[in-house]
Amino acid sequence: MADDTLPSIAILGAGSMGGAILQGLVRSGVAGALTATNRSAAKATELADLAGVTSVALEDDPDGNRSAAAATDIVLIGVKPAMVPDLLREIAPGLRPGTVVVSLAAGVTLATFASVLGDDVPVIRSMPNTPAVVGKAVTGIAAGRAATAEHVAVIRRLFETCGAVIELAEEQIDALGTISGSGPAYVFLLIEELTAAARAKGFEDADARLIVEQTFIGAAALLDATKEDPAELRRRVTSPKGTTERAIAVLQDAHLAELFGAATDAALARSRELAAGA
Repeated sequence: MADDTLPSIAILGAGSMGGAILQGLVRSGVAGALTATNRSAAKATELADLAGVTSVALEDDPDGNRSAAAATDIVLIGVKPAMVPDLLREIAPGLRPGTVVVSLAAGVTLATFASVLGDDVPVIRSMPNTPAVVGKAVTGIAAGRAATAEHVAVIRRLFETCGAVIELAEEQIDALGTISGSGPAYVFLLIEELTAAARAKGFEDADARLIVEQTFIGAAALLDATKEDPAELRRRVTSPKGTTERAIAVLQDAHLAELFGAATDAALARSRELAAGA
């Protein structure tokens, strides 16, 4: 086993986000033993062919979560926020000393984890996003009181297999979720709407998708390659008195800054509702 191989990992609830992390780990080549659980056999079957993954269907093995948590060094909690407390109560008795528990659940606080698991279990709260599937995630992590620098380092390394990692105070995790956590959906919505505009101008569906999607991919690649401020790159495309300037003026007149502020505020409010059990 390579020196940089991660400890054994269980992902309890390998749905959208948990599944993205799982695929990122598999693709990285540095994951150790991996176990993933899902409620249905159909979903478990989808993951069964991933290299090195033991995929467990809870409908076939009702003790699957307990068994997986008891046998691994890192346990990622990927179930829906409302289900987290019950899952923690289920696995708590079998956790081995030193096992690190990592939350993927939006709005569920470190205090909630400590109230069930106790103050001595190292817990790290995370906020990844779905580009983990292709190694381009942004993941924020916040450590609980029992988590040491060594625990944080190994969880950071885990998420770095899927993209970039930023360490935060817990108070910033929900805000991060409104930007990077939900952000891919904002980008996909923009792509949908610009594609609709292309269709309205006479392009066939396939051509409209190609034009728009490659434009977004190319713009992001240019930003990544040049490391320039996006405002500077925008200025380079926007010739004075040209067509782009006219289009940008329309978008700015729509008060995009206020719109994005309101959207992320709404997401943050919902995150706090989830934390309160609403």
